[in-house]
Amino acid sequence: MSEPGRISLGARLALALIATLFCMAPVPGDIGGCGQAAQDLDPGVFFATKKRIDCDRCGECGLGGGACELACDESSRPPRAFPERCYPLVHDGEVCLRALRRASCDDFATYVDEVAPRTPTECDFCPVEGTP
Repeated sequence: MSEPGRISLGARLALALIATLFCMAPVPGDIGGCGQAAQDLDPGVFFATKKRIDCDRCGECGLGGGACELACDESSRPPRAFPERCYPLVHDGEVCLRALRRASCDDFATYVDEVAPRTPTECDFCPVEGTP
């Protein structure tokens, strides 16, 4: 039998577990940054990787058309620069490429549409000036 005013061993262990879990949680400045320093995204690496992913996804989803042909054309060179005044970070590029890899085939088809291609929001880190 425990003495009045003493906390049982089970209660102490539960309290220690709860405290440990709270101490392991990220602090507000850590969320999304993963401890990475801000680093500019290399356009050559980004566009070459995106081209490869686009070609792979076109094949996986059975899509054709100009955008897929261009993505899979070994002789075509991807862009080597981002638009003027556009400076995305490595993290931006990683998020974009991950979204392209994980998109459903229906969503990906809208990204390579011949008439009105859509840009995934995760890849819209260089919006055209004047657009809302």
